[in-house]
Amino acid sequence: MTKRNNHRIAEMLRVDHAGEYGAVAIYRGQQAVFKNNNKTREIAEQLAEMEAEEQKHLDAFDEMLIEHEVRPTALAPIWNVAGYGLGVVTALMGEKAAHACTEAVESVIEQHYGAQVAEIQDTEPEMAATFAQFREDELAHKHTAIEGGAHDAPGYPLLSRLIKFGCHAAIKISEKI
Repeated sequence: MTKRNNHRIAEMLRVDHAGEYGAVAIYRGQQAVFKNNNKTREIAEQLAEMEAEEQKHLDAFDEMLIEHEVRPTALAPIWNVAGYGLGVVTALMGEKAAHACTEAVESVIEQHYGAQVAEIQDTEPEMAATFAQFREDELAHKHTAIEGGAHDAPGYPLLSRLIKFGCHAAIKISEKI
């Protein structure tokens, strides 16, 4: 593998690890709002299932970081607070806003994984296959959120754009820092 490829793989692993770390934090923040209310028990259970999947992704990236000797982003503590805060705020706005958050985040992430798969499928087929599987999981979360009323959230267009902007910014920053 060339130095360029090693550098690019390191960026991918760093940003994907950060993304999964943030996703776990978002779901935890949302569950903190929903889990103790009988009226929101169903969404809390959905969020717990999605968090568990994201945790599996995070665990896989933990292993890949070690295997490829890549440091995680230095911004992990910030992404943890930001993710948890985003989860809490969207949950406080209601179930549909929580779903809108999931839909926006997963839209960005599934596209991100798709681009990475296309970029490395010939040079890193095993890693590409892992990313492709994770992309499918993210698509399932996105569809769950849409079915849950994401597009009916108050201020959906603005909320979605803001969250997507934040995701794109976090991706760019986490690749480097």
